[in-house]
Amino acid sequence: MEFQKTIKNFVSYRGIGLHTGKEVTITLHPAPVGQGVVFVREDLPGSPQIQAKASKVIDNMRGTTLGDGRIQVRTVEHILAALWGLGIDNVTIRMDGEEVPAGDGSALPFVELIQKAEIVKQDKARDIFPVKEPIWMEEGEKALIVLPYERLKITYTVDFSHYSLRSQFISFILDEKIFVREIAPSRTFGFVKEVETLRKRNLIKGGSLENAVIFDEKGVINKEGLRFPDEPVRHKILDLMGDLYLAGGPLRGHIIAIKSGHLFNVKLAQRLEEIRNTERERGLSLDINAIQQILPHRYPFLLVDRIISLKEDEVIGVKNFTIDEPFFEGHFPQHPVVPAAIIVEAMAQVAGVHLLYKSENRGKLAYFGGINKAKFRKPVFPGDQLVTKIKILNLRRSTGKVRAEGRVEGKVVAEAEFIFSLIER
Repeated sequence: MEFQKTIKNFVSYRGIGLHTGKEVTITLHPAPVGQGVVFVREDLPGSPQIQAKASKVIDNMRGTTLGDGRIQVRTVEHILAALWGLGIDNVTIRMDGEEVPAGDGSALPFVELIQKAEIVKQDKARDIFPVKEPIWMEEGEKALIVLPYERLKITYTVDFSHYSLRSQFISFILDEKIFVREIAPSRTFGFVKEVETLRKRNLIKGGSLENAVIFDEKGVINKEGLRFPDEPVRHKILDLMGDLYLAGGPLRGHIIAIKSGHLFNVKLAQRLEEIRNTERERGLSLDINAIQQILPHRYPFLLVDRIISLKEDEVIGVKNFTIDEPFFEGHFPQHPVVPAAIIVEAMAQVAGVHLLYKSENRGKLAYFGGINKAKFRKPVFPGDQLVTKIKILNLRRSTGKVRAEGRVEGKVVAEAEFIFSLIER
């Protein structure tokens, strides 16, 4: 299981914005679990803040800009890519201007800044979004496809056949080491013939050969040359990661990109954000394999088949009672019904999934501390599906109290309040 991360110490970086040409200082601060990435404009009255979300994007012209009311933060993609690449979930970024500094045009200055601050684990699981079904977006020659995959994989194709760099293709299965070594150092790139047009549009005022790779018809004009033979397509992956981190955090899947850019990237991020929010409203679902990683119970006493919704204060689980359950052989064999004790245990195990799913409780055991207000409304028979809804009433470090309600075909068959003791194995 992966845990959320933040930074240990606050760190600052000062530089020039690519488009505004103005000096800006950004300071990264530790943040609590579940906060996400928040930008704060300290140069504005009241220090307004904005969450790094796809729904907050207001402009995509040669960079990604967040905006909400009187706050605006420009060119956020490189620092967001660095945060994703290093696995940072929660951080507050305070700024005394509107644009994130360009640095050298890559994410490397931000990677080094975060490493200097020291990365620390937090006591809650990461909210990683696993892509479960293919997503396809196409517009002219541009395409973005996301496929289910057990890790993060990005495959990218660019084509500038009328320029000297030609077509480029690359594919990576990404982790922190690969990101730092292969993606983070790649720099923003552009073309000589575009410079004058962009400046007339009030862009790249802070652009120079110090923070961008520039091509003419013959090739690279920077004295340093390229950091990688295919540096432009690597930087496209960097931009894509920064833009997609706006979808609400890290994702797991195979992203295939063809000639995409900030505008198209953000359209995908917004779609992913919508899907993610919908799934959060429904709650997390867990199959039997996931349940067995949480509960210590096994056949014949594992009495949860599936968790259909797991939220912060509520969980819903299912148990299908079949005629081959071992207890039916001796419990009213001529008139088989599910024993009340089994119903109580089935409901309690659903509650146990919620209590033990939390990262701080992983590896613990949940023992009954008490049962209150137990009532059995209707018998449960072979073939019935017991749907248990658990509402968390109180949860502390070593104890928990919940209200359980079991239904069959929508009708309440049992209810009770359970008190648990959480102990180390």
